[in-house]
Amino acid sequence: MFSSSDIDFIKKRGSSTDVVEAQIQNFKDDFPPLKLEKAATIGDGLSKLSEKDIDARLKSYESATASKAIVKFVPASGAASRMFKDLFSFMEEYTGSEADYQKLTANQKSGSMFDFFKRLEDFAFYDDLKNAYAKSGTSLEEAHLKRKYVSILEYLLLDRGLGYGQLPKGLLKFHKKNGVARTPAEEHFVEGANYAKSSDGSVKLHFTVSPEHRAKFKEHVAAVQAGYEKQYGVKFEVSFSEQKASTDTIAVDMSNQPFRENDGGLLFRPAGHGALLSNLNDLNADVIFVKNIDNVVPDRLKEDTFVYKKVIASLLLEYQSKIFGFLEKLEAGGATTADLDAMYDFLEKELCTSNHTTARTASAAERSAFLKGKFNRPIRICGMVKNEGEPGGGPFWCKNPDGTVSLQIVESAQVDLKDAGQKKIFEESTHFNPVDLVCGTKDYSGKKFDLMKFTDPKTGFVTEKSKDGKALKAQELPGLWNGSMSNWNTVFVEVPVSTFNPVKKVTDLLKDQHQ
Repeated sequence: MFSSSDIDFIKKRGSSTDVVEAQIQNFKDDFPPLKLEKAATIGDGLSKLSEKDIDARLKSYESATASKAIVKFVPASGAASRMFKDLFSFMEEYTGSEADYQKLTANQKSGSMFDFFKRLEDFAFYDDLKNAYAKSGTSLEEAHLKRKYVSILEYLLLDRGLGYGQLPKGLLKFHKKNGVARTPAEEHFVEGANYAKSSDGSVKLHFTVSPEHRAKFKEHVAAVQAGYEKQYGVKFEVSFSEQKASTDTIAVDMSNQPFRENDGGLLFRPAGHGALLSNLNDLNADVIFVKNIDNVVPDRLKEDTFVYKKVIASLLLEYQSKIFGFLEKLEAGGATTADLDAMYDFLEKELCTSNHTTARTASAAERSAFLKGKFNRPIRICGMVKNEGEPGGGPFWCKNPDGTVSLQIVESAQVDLKDAGQKKIFEESTHFNPVDLVCGTKDYSGKKFDLMKFTDPKTGFVTEKSKDGKALKAQELPGLWNGSMSNWNTVFVEVPVSTFNPVKKVTDLLKDQHQ
């Protein structure tokens, strides 16, 4: 299947022929759908904290994290081109004719393009656009009055102006207060200072970036870091990593044979956010917050985020403490039948892992081994918001290969929606995951887990793409918060919908929560 030059190419990418052949086999076999048992709902796999619980955890947060190393992990890879998809389409289609303008005006009630131009001054990047457009010899105000909409967009999106169409979201100006604009990267500085500060006053931020954007990220951080350190009285330690070439997956043709470029070489493609598990695995911390780059709000709306990040981190450390105590007792030996029964109850009621009746009736040694296997895993607390129509993975009870049932975050692509029963369960989900995670990635002895050992490799995705006019199949690795964390201990907690305000398209910035 592979020539000697192919093998050399694969090795240079940091992979192996065994891995690539396994990927090709996945194309042939396809990924099996997950087996949903039921949706996780309030009181049944999903917890809703009382005000008393929230207050208690807030008060305990500082002491609970006093000796902990904390990192805020922010996936920030890729250009923001999808955010401006509608604007690029408009540039191609708009001729400037009166008929086109009338169409634009007629669509104001349902279309976003009219809002974009009507409220251009409400964007945080307006002043920068105004200054960039002045280079054309005409003021932005005049161009707007003369309906030079395509020209305005060219100065926003292309290199002749701000180049926003090629920049990552983290470097775009999202919010403005008292004449000062902030990027999402800056908003994560503010968040980190308020809930991810270690006892020594340091705040560790880690951004995953694309290679072509790394220099600009570092330049931006260098320009703003000192100001935020002075404002919040902290010391930021900012690090970056890139999605590794070794995590890319091979593309195949429609016959599941390796796709060949025009020069005969193999084609590898980035494997989705699941590839970032390797980046997460490289971090050494006791508490790791995970939150997407674009889910940020202005200061006036940040309080709920601050509160619930501390609350779920406190919950993580409480669960971890109990699990570590169990593991130490199991390791020491001599756990009584009552001890083992209490551990099984915790596994079933708190960690929502059930259907282990056989293990309950096994010998003490077998029961201990089973419990060790279930407890000695990474743990995550996942914030869940009420589903108000946004796309995203939902909380479900799912069947595992070992016969147990546990909590998983599940995307629609992982479910056989042609199965009426599975479709019904999927549609019964009341919440979804806004990528609001707090992770514990060390064992009870303080040693880092190898996170690559706790994935379910059979939860990837296959999609159809094209290259140079030729159809191909691409493969995504198990999603970072889906199959990549399949064998983690998982706890779902409801968080307010106010903590979820992503920017998927540029006009989302016109919503009240971003003004």
